[in-house]
Amino acid sequence: MAKKKGAKKERDPNNSIVATNRRARHDYEILDKYEAGMVLSGTEVKSLREGTANLTDGFAGFSSGGELWLEQVNIPEYLNGTWTNHSARRKRKLLLHHKELVKISRQIEDPGLTIVPLSLYFKDGRAKVEIGIARGKREFDKRQTLREKQDNREAQRAMRYRNLRSS
Repeated sequence: MAKKKGAKKERDPNNSIVATNRRARHDYEILDKYEAGMVLSGTEVKSLREGTANLTDGFAGFSSGGELWLEQVNIPEYLNGTWTNHSARRKRKLLLHHKELVKISRQIEDPGLTIVPLSLYFKDGRAKVEIGIARGKREFDKRQTLREKQDNREAQRAMRYRNLRSS
């Protein structure tokens, strides 16, 4: 069956974005990205399915055992939860392959690099987080990026207007 042009895309609850960290993309230069699973409790998953999470203050770090933990990510308590409800800002273990963990730990040994969460989403029914190895931008870098975006937007607008006039 062919899709109609302009038809609304059906929302798949198993593949949906819960939260994105737009501030990280503004404040940091993303050098490398990884997809990681998360160890969550039942009420955390239910809260994420409602679409409530905040990655703005989040970061990841290694423990003494070589495990990667996600910290300061706010997943609010589940409204219908009972005494088994979770703490909103608890540390959450990230699940990655051993080779990826070694590669990430070597990368962040360089000064000025950190691990930030970029987005939180469901993939085939499992909660995933996209983390990035990032270097902080300076103020003039941020201004330069904004200027480039604005220039590209103006060029696209001019091309669109030109194409409309020529038709």
